[in-house]
Amino acid sequence: MQNFRNLVVWQRAHELVLEVYRSSARFPTEERFGVTSQLRRASVSVPANIAEGARRRSGKDYAHFLNIAQASLAEVEYLLLLSRDLGYLQVPTHQELEARMRPVAGMLEALRRRVEASRTDHLGRVSVFILAGLSLAASAALLFTV
Repeated sequence: MQNFRNLVVWQRAHELVLEVYRSSARFPTEERFGVTSQLRRASVSVPANIAEGARRRSGKDYAHFLNIAQASLAEVEYLLLLSRDLGYLQVPTHQELEARMRPVAGMLEALRRRVEASRTDHLGRVSVFILAGLSLAASAALLFTV
């Protein structure tokens, strides 16, 4: 089984969650059960679904969880925009968080496409991606830290 912590996309998503928590700590108290909670839950959902999907045995299941992570990331994107427009986030902070989201979105899309293209079960090995047409080096660069 693949250790999700070795996935670069999971690492970047986890870093995003930490930044969302830090940034939302300054939101108004009355939003604790509103935007703050929803933003935090949506951001946690991204790496959580990557982790859960990485443990699934079929590529179809893995791709499904990656798609859920993508949808959660879109929710985070909107909630950050809303938070900025409500004045809860400064523009530079919003821009920094959006800059952190872009690579996560790209890596999620690439990984989901590779998993969907694979006709073998996902067993947490780079070989799944090699079968999908990626070289070992490209697979490792996309998914794993060095």
